[in-house]
Amino acid sequence: MNKLLISLSLIPDPIQWLTNPFWAKITIILAITWRWTGYNMIFYLSALQNVDPSIYEAARIDGASGAQQFFKITIPLLKPIILFTSITSTIGTLQIFDEIMNITKGGPGNATTSISQYIYNLSFKYTPDFGYAATVSYVIVILIILFSILQFKVAGERNV
Repeated sequence: MNKLLISLSLIPDPIQWLTNPFWAKITIILAITWRWTGYNMIFYLSALQNVDPSIYEAARIDGASGAQQFFKITIPLLKPIILFTSITSTIGTLQIFDEIMNITKGGPGNATTSISQYIYNLSFKYTPDFGYAATVSYVIVILIILFSILQFKVAGERNV
């Protein structure tokens, strides 16, 4: 990547992707985005294929523009999928372990340590403190529940 960016004259010096705390976080963000984008797109594609084309045809006949169709038909019909993918992505992000462990191992200087990796470190790396690790795990479960309820409220779902 550095070779490409330098050859395009976008950067003068190579980026320290894994040794600079800022760029290590960007690397992790890119890996997570790569992981979740395809997974979520399957849901969006499936939902879009289930939208009846006659709805769009009726909107075109009524004079709705493409933007109006998108914001008044497509987005409301995708609302359950948007809610589902936002909740699963939030849960997945709070539970992230693999990418960080494989790419940076929490470094440089613990800059990319996640909550899951912190729990792992409490249990197996530092002096084992399983009680504290279990408490942190329960706090994460409570946070996930609160974030999910908040996302339901923001989405306007009344079945919570």
